[in-house]
Amino acid sequence: MALSGFSGQFPDSKKQTMKIKFLLLSFIFIILGCHKEDKNVPTYNKGNLTILTDESFKSVTEALSEGYMINYPETHFKVQTKKEDLGFLDLLNNKARIVVMSRSLSKGEIKAYEEKVNLKYLPARFAADAVVFVVPKSSAKTKITMEEITNGLNSDDKNFIFDGTNSSNLNFVAEKLKKQPRDLKFSIISGNQNIIEQLNKYPDKIGVIGLNTLSRPYDKTSEKLREIVKILPVENKGKAYFPDSEGLREMNYPFTRVLYFLTSEGNFSIANGFIRFSCTQLGQMIVQKEGLQPYNLYRREVQMR
Repeated sequence: MALSGFSGQFPDSKKQTMKIKFLLLSFIFIILGCHKEDKNVPTYNKGNLTILTDESFKSVTEALSEGYMINYPETHFKVQTKKEDLGFLDLLNNKARIVVMSRSLSKGEIKAYEEKVNLKYLPARFAADAVVFVVPKSSAKTKITMEEITNGLNSDDKNFIFDGTNSSNLNFVAEKLKKQPRDLKFSIISGNQNIIEQLNKYPDKIGVIGLNTLSRPYDKTSEKLREIVKILPVENKGKAYFPDSEGLREMNYPFTRVLYFLTSEGNFSIANGFIRFSCTQLGQMIVQKEGLQPYNLYRREVQMR
C-alpha cells in the first residue's frame, strides 16, 4: 500500500527543513485566516446587548450592566424598560436576546419558550426583590394585613394603585393571591416613581411598587423618595413581616420575589457572559449595594494569624 506523497526516496536534510518550514507557514496562515473570520463573531467580552427589564427592577439591571462594561470595555449595553409580559413575548419572537423576569412561568409558557427558543428552561436567579405597599409619611396607617390586600383588590373602591397592566408588580401580586391580573380591581398611575410622588393626592389609597425603587441606600433619587412615603409591613397569620434583608433572605416577607434572567442565546456569548457575571461574587456584591438580597450567598472566610 503506497502512501500519498511518498516518492520512495528520502529527501536530504535541507529539503526536509524547507518542507517543514513551508508546512509551518501554511499552518500559521490558516490560523490567521480563521482568526480573521472570527473577528466579527460576538463573544462574552465584546459586542452590543439590549436587556429588557420591567421598570420596577431597572436600577439593579443597570448597575449590573455598568459593572460588566467596566470589566469588559468592549461591551456596550442598553437597558430598555418594557412591561414584563411584553418583554417575555419579545424573547419568544426573537426580538430580544435577554430579559429580566420575576413571576413564575406557566407550563404553557415554559413549553412555548423551549419550543421557540430551542433551549431548556433554566432561569438564572440572581436577586431577591419584593413588591411593597406604601403610604404617605403623614398616614396614620402602620401595617397592612393579607386580608386587607385580598379584600381591597376585590373592592370597587380600587384603593390600590399599580404602575399599569402587564407590569411585574401586578403579575406577582396576582400570582401570590392565586388570581388572574384581569380579575383584580385597582387604580393605575404609570411608573413606580410617579406613584410615590403623586400618592399625597390620594390619601386613602395605597401604592404598590417594586422595592428596588426605594432600596438603593446611597442614591439621591431613592433618598428623596424615601422621605415621601413609608413602607408598610405585611401582617400574615398575626405576625408582621418587613421587606428587609432578613425578610427577603428567609423569604418570610409574603411578597418576596426572585429576579431571574432568561436568554435566547445558545452559546457562551455576551448575554450568557453577563448572566454568569451577575451570579458571581462581584455581581452579587452589586446586587447587595442596590439594597436587594443576593440570591447566591458567598461565605466570607477570614484567616487569623
